[in-house]
Amino acid sequence: MFFDLTDEQKMIKKMLRDFSDAEVAPGAIARDRSGKFPTDVFAKLASLNVMGLPFPEKYEGGGADTISFAIVVEELSRGCGATGITYSAHVSLGGAPIHLFGTEEQKLTYLKPLCRGDYLGAFGLTEPNAGSDAGGTQTTAVLDGDEWLINGSKCFITNASFAKNLAITAVTDRSKGTNGISAFIVPTDTPGFTLVNNYEKMGLHASDTTELFFDNVRISRENLLGKEGEGFKQFLITLDGGRIGIAAMAVGLAQAAFDKALQYAKERKQFGSSISKFQAIQFKLADMATQIEVARNMVYKAAWLKDQGRKFTKEAAIAKLFATEMSVKVCDEAIQIHGGYGYMREYEVERFYRDAKLLEIGEGTSEVQRMVIARQIGC
Repeated sequence: MFFDLTDEQKMIKKMLRDFSDAEVAPGAIARDRSGKFPTDVFAKLASLNVMGLPFPEKYEGGGADTISFAIVVEELSRGCGATGITYSAHVSLGGAPIHLFGTEEQKLTYLKPLCRGDYLGAFGLTEPNAGSDAGGTQTTAVLDGDEWLINGSKCFITNASFAKNLAITAVTDRSKGTNGISAFIVPTDTPGFTLVNNYEKMGLHASDTTELFFDNVRISRENLLGKEGEGFKQFLITLDGGRIGIAAMAVGLAQAAFDKALQYAKERKQFGSSISKFQAIQFKLADMATQIEVARNMVYKAAWLKDQGRKFTKEAAIAKLFATEMSVKVCDEAIQIHGGYGYMREYEVERFYRDAKLLEIGEGTSEVQRMVIARQIGC
């Protein structure tokens, strides 16, 4: 399926490409080394009114579509993977569940500031013993009068240090299995809530990744997100949309690696000629370009189906699986084309590789995507 971008989508792509080249990419190497979060970048993104891009204008969002969201994620990730994943998680994991399942009051209270970029959105699903098996959630929420009492922990959570509220899952009725898991909005300044940020990661060093702890955290009864017992279903729906973001991020990283490899191949001379003239290198670059284009079109297809209100679970899983595995391969080939220089940090392709690896794991591993696809095709 070929997608001809609308004039608005083309405008967004140009705006974010220019922004990424001017504001995101130049500081990427320094951020990777220091781990400094790109606060200044997100302040500028807020001024561009893209922090709530796919959400309705009545909540101060941009009223745009999912393809536009994917374009923004790709362009930001092309400049810096840590910036791309921060934006993707803010929209698809932080804002989306409130937009999809929140009451009108919750949307006005919690979604509007996310759309303005007042702070970042975050989502707490993964736990030390509940990763791919999200149904194994152990965090609990017990109704005590007009308050929910929450106890437990979450791990590998993106953006929580810069969020004022986050959506989480907790067990409200252990006897019902996954139908006993509910979702809640938890203000981060609630007594008993603590956050620990001391992970040492392989890549994406400038993104915020934390552990969350809930020790008798009390929130209002009205902070239930959606219906009691439907939290697991809600977050599966949320993850479908999130996988489009991760796939778009994979395309952006792969494109960055390809661009660097093509430029290097044209400039690097060996045996009296640029290595781009050697068939072995040409074939590598041709395969890389092909895989990136196929992945991008799959991302657009999944996003288009979502925008049409059609079922897109299978397509989102296919996009996420193919794009993330493609990205790792393309980044690996970019290093190979650079030879020894590819192993050096100053040439950047090794950073793209380190950043891309997480994408085969986060928001459902490649193995989980294959399980989802198998179910969708009737296995």
